[in-house]
Amino acid sequence: MSIPSDPIYVSAGILVRNGRVLACQRGPQQSHPGKWEFPGGKREAGESDAACLRRELREELGIEATVGRELWRTRHEYPGRAAVELVFFRVDAFGGEPVNRIFAAMRWVALAELAQLDFLAADRELIARLPALLGAGT
Repeated sequence: MSIPSDPIYVSAGILVRNGRVLACQRGPQQSHPGKWEFPGGKREAGESDAACLRRELREELGIEATVGRELWRTRHEYPGRAAVELVFFRVDAFGGEPVNRIFAAMRWVALAELAQLDFLAADRELIARLPALLGAGT
């Protein structure tokens, strides 16, 4: 089996509320079932990273997000798959209340507790740096 050579581009949001961030658990029908992640998804042709995130948050959570500053950018390679190019944005403002449309679970988690969840490998370095990237005032 050949591995696709073109990377997959993904935008994800770090939704911040009252010093907590939103973590979502992948469902049994998704790749990497049971793993935790930040909401977001694959960028479509002609879409900017921020536009991708706004669309994905609308589809996955039913919210209209105001995408803030870029927090982190990384590349990760899962065995036997195309590389994933990820960009994470801070999201402080959004219209509506997040509704779980596709995940097995979702919860607001304190920064200090994020490392206790079984996150996707591509997110782990960000989680270690997130307190510094978000700043003390989160």
